[in-house]
Amino acid sequence: MFTYIMGMVDAHATELASRIRTARLAQGLTQDQLARAVGVTRSAVAQWETGRAGQVGGNLARIARALGTSAAYLLSGEQEAGAAPLPLRGDEMALLRAYRDCTLEDRALLVRTAVRLARLTDNPDPTGPAHLDNNSLK
Repeated sequence: MFTYIMGMVDAHATELASRIRTARLAQGLTQDQLARAVGVTRSAVAQWETGRAGQVGGNLARIARALGTSAAYLLSGEQEAGAAPLPLRGDEMALLRAYRDCTLEDRALLVRTAVRLARLTDNPDPTGPAHLDNNSLK
């Protein structure tokens, strides 16, 4: 049996859940704060972020507005042309700070390494976690 959210099956629901959570964290919001902004309970937000759906479809425009993004991004993961860039997540900010502390030579090494790792991942959602195992890095 499949779980449907506006016609999407489980895998898409999981991606939507991940994008909602990532966008919420990037905005520095708690589940309770997002719930108040959208006009739902904290429990509803928790359900959205775990892919258990609830009333995502009916609230999608309000969720997107509260998170400073578009409904299209939440559904597909793709930015609309001319849209403002997404805010950096905590792990991205940490990488950027570390990069800025490096020498020019080390920066070049980091860029080459990041490109190599990106090629090794099979991650269609760049906002989600990368899936690597230890053997991929050898």
